[in-house]
Amino acid sequence: MAARTFVSMLIPGLLAAAVSTGCSGSTSSSAAPGKPQGAPALTKEQAQQVLASFTAGMNRAGHRFSGRTLRTVEADPQLSMDVAALKLRRAVRQRPPKVAFTRPTFYIPRLTGYPHWFAADAVTGQGKRALRHALLFTQAGQGAPWLLTADPYPSELALGRIALDPQGYATPVAPDVKDLAVQPAKLAQAHAALLTDGPGAPGAALLAEGARTTETYKALKEGEKSLAARGVTLSSRFSPAQYKVYGLRTKDRGAVVWYVLKQNEAYSAARRGRMTVSGDLVGLAPPASARTRLDTIVLVQYLASVPPKGRATISGMYRKAVTAQGS
Repeated sequence: MAARTFVSMLIPGLLAAAVSTGCSGSTSSSAAPGKPQGAPALTKEQAQQVLASFTAGMNRAGHRFSGRTLRTVEADPQLSMDVAALKLRRAVRQRPPKVAFTRPTFYIPRLTGYPHWFAADAVTGQGKRALRHALLFTQAGQGAPWLLTADPYPSELALGRIALDPQGYATPVAPDVKDLAVQPAKLAQAHAALLTDGPGAPGAALLAEGARTTETYKALKEGEKSLAARGVTLSSRFSPAQYKVYGLRTKDRGAVVWYVLKQNEAYSAARRGRMTVSGDLVGLAPPASARTRLDTIVLVQYLASVPPKGRATISGMYRKAVTAQGS
């Protein structure tokens, strides 16, 4: 039996996002009346240059299977996840396709300090292979490089709801803001509790039912049963990852929020030969290293849409195993 991460096997849609029409001239809609606070992180022209520089660096890294090159254009959690993806590509001797972003729309917040950051909605691929991105770029300090920090794949035009002021800039949302249905800082804990212990877990009711919440939990439980029938035990636990939470105000005075979970998986078997390193885990550990146990760490990026009242919905996701250790 090939042991691998079951959520990625059973929940479709990570690489098939719905594509809607987008342009750089979104309709302005201010959700934060009054005098704007802070200054824009950069201009739209500069944001376009950041995206172009990232694209060139990403393509160099893919051509060379180079994690070192990735470090010049990415920061964690995106960096750790994409380095793992490159290891898989190198192991199967398959270079990633060349990346080209089209129809970018930039959402640049007014900020009062570092890190500076901005979001971009863009599309790669065409037709049935088109994939929408909710890119988040950050700059750690003055003069530091702009790096891609997160890129969940939204299943809808989630960023199109972001509010813009009369000058075309967005409004950041603090993690502890209290005028939303869920504080952004509490999303990860609620989501982790639901995926670990089910819809009855404390805080789980803050999230709406859906493919990336209740259905993921059900799929994981079904996967555990399927493995058990083959002599393999799987235990899985989710927790908030220690990365910064980012949010932007939407036209309905809600917010879109980027956050990250960590999933610890432990596979075990009483007899050798029941497990092997395969699927998403290829490149992270030698194929025959999982004799009777395999431990993995998975990072999962999420994009949530949080209304002023009601329950938060998960509109984007990117999941990747980043470490695997067999024994």
